[in-house]
Amino acid sequence: MTMWTMIALIVLASLLYSAWHRKTELEEERLKLQGTVAPEIQRELAELRERVKVLERIATDSNTLGHEDTRRIAAEIDALRDQPHR
Repeated sequence: MTMWTMIALIVLASLLYSAWHRKTELEEERLKLQGTVAPEIQRELAELRERVKVLERIATDSNTLGHEDTRRIAAEIDALRDQPHR
């Protein structure tokens, strides 16, 4: 094996190692980001489920409540809508 062949093999090996190392780093970074995003998504999902429960209760209560109660609930919803989100 000539010296130039050996140099070419060393350069090729270092390029392959560099590409593999970068890919591994990117994969680790992606996994870390997934770990930090998941709790936020779970929290938001819980909040949305709670909102759906409230809306279901309002929808079913509106069928059994009187006109005055329906207006009162609508006013409460409007007041909540005007509040800033968390």
